[in-house]
Amino acid sequence: MKFYDCSTAPSPRQVRMFIAEKGLSDEIETIEVNLREAEQLGDAFRAINPYCTVPVLETDDGARMFSTAGCCRYLEEAYPEPPLMGRTAAEKAVIADLEWRMEIDGFLAVSEALRNSAPGLKDRALTGPDNYAQIPKLAARGQQRVQRYFGTLDAILEGRDYVAGENFSIADITAFCAVSFANRVKIETPDTAVNVRRWFAAVSARPSTTV
Repeated sequence: MKFYDCSTAPSPRQVRMFIAEKGLSDEIETIEVNLREAEQLGDAFRAINPYCTVPVLETDDGARMFSTAGCCRYLEEAYPEPPLMGRTAAEKAVIADLEWRMEIDGFLAVSEALRNSAPGLKDRALTGPDNYAQIPKLAARGQQRVQRYFGTLDAILEGRDYVAGENFSIADITAFCAVSFANRVKIETPDTAVNVRRWFAAVSARPSTTV
């Protein structure tokens, strides 16, 4: 298999952590895509992924997945142990529900704030092959959404070690990447979010966060 990555980008980090948690880091070839130099928009990479985004996971038979959801779903089905998407029907549903919440309310909110304000992303307010102008009001809204996300996540983590309950899951990976992404762009975790800070410190100790 091949994994098209960018070590500085938040989206492929979700899959990179998933791969590490599955114990597959040494088994999957990683190919770095230079987003800073817009390599994803060049003809060579467009031939690999017409959506011009990373991550991309290419299987041994040449099939390709172009989203974090697709990449992680394939790996979960192909390598079921340890399970990161649940074992029972109820566990799978709860994890999927919360992972979606972490993506929408957290990860995408940070992206909205950053991509609509960073000078280096002028006319690149959305990822993909097409250019979209920044909208400053969306940057402000993104900031508000992230602050609300910290409160939501803090409430979810009250009395539990992990986002979806007793076991570490893809919901934790997405939430961790969202919080890391926010902190990286100077949207700090508030001191009042004590459960988020406790959980974040615990997850940061996992080897998968350093790959």
